[in-house]
Amino acid sequence: MSEADRRIVVLNTGSSSLKFAAYPLRPEAPPLLSGAVDGIGGQAHLKITGKTPRDSAITAADPHAAMQVLADLSDGPLSGDIAAFGHRVVHGGPDLDRSVLVDDAILAQIEAISPLAPLHNPPALDVLKGLRKRFPGIPHVACFDTAFHRGHPAVADRFAIPDALYQEGVRRYGFHGLSYQYIAGAMKTQAPEIAAGKVVVGHLGSGASMCALVNGHSIDSSMGFTALDGLPMGTRSGSLDSGVILWLQQQKGWPVDRVEKFLYHDCGLKGLSGLSNDIRDLLASDAPLAKLAVEYFVYHTARTAGALAVSMGGIDGLVFTAGIGEHSAPIRARVLDRLRWLGFALDNAANEQGTGRITAASSRLTAFVIPTYEERVIARETLALLPADRP
Repeated sequence: MSEADRRIVVLNTGSSSLKFAAYPLRPEAPPLLSGAVDGIGGQAHLKITGKTPRDSAITAADPHAAMQVLADLSDGPLSGDIAAFGHRVVHGGPDLDRSVLVDDAILAQIEAISPLAPLHNPPALDVLKGLRKRFPGIPHVACFDTAFHRGHPAVADRFAIPDALYQEGVRRYGFHGLSYQYIAGAMKTQAPEIAAGKVVVGHLGSGASMCALVNGHSIDSSMGFTALDGLPMGTRSGSLDSGVILWLQQQKGWPVDRVEKFLYHDCGLKGLSGLSNDIRDLLASDAPLAKLAVEYFVYHTARTAGALAVSMGGIDGLVFTAGIGEHSAPIRARVLDRLRWLGFALDNAANEQGTGRITAASSRLTAFVIPTYEERVIARETLALLPADRP
């Protein structure tokens, strides 16, 4: 096959999903194909867009099984001349602070820190190991969501706990770094007036966080030691007084595994509303608790934006991205309404359109909607780490 036929395959593994994209060896070019397997463990569904689109139900008990289904497709993302695999790995711990070529030692390091991201690191490892076995000799690159945030100042990086624990790795890592890395670059062309300034970026989805960017560099984030912290999410609690956890253990007798399942799966929008973890369902509902869950999400998103403005010593603009940030005009409108005091004035028509600048010409501060492409960042990082002499 010619160089033009070679591809980098990107895998973005979640607890119940497996996103993928195949890029030519020019990651700035459009992907050859992309798609996802959703609903893994239940009614799994495969969708592929590209030259040979596919939209069908499949059987996949876990992400590793979904990967095997993809590998069996003669025209799928794992076919053709694969130069390398790139993987999103949520937690890199204290030592894995940049993208790396994967070997057995790196696998062991990722496995050791998996308890810090129990929903994400283990399935990503399963997929990575499975691909190494099925496609021996092809290099793999691990790209960490925590790496982008590793330059935080000490006051944003630490908890008020003894230094010995910090040295063991108990610190505020921040997440969604691959998304923020993409947005930092995309602002240069899509929001050039604020790209070098002080910007709050809201990665708002089922998993949600916010980041303070100064000249494209992360200086603070709403997430901390794990992906439980910060904003309320689809099923995760967000910031929670640690005394609540003590109370659940001491007064209700909950063991650690029950507390973990509760915080990751039964809280957030789902727990507060008692109805759904999907913001679209909550916006459409007249149930009082559904309305409360929406307002709670809006309130804490705006509150966090204000706090991150303090971290930066000011604010020049705001960027919405990810599932809710890119697609929910009502949430964007309500967040900016709470931030009117900072100088945001919404352009309703632009907000409904949902691309580019969504604030009025008279607005003192500007807000934008910029779609994120984590897979493209992974493809770039993977290409940069490929051995120069690889055939």
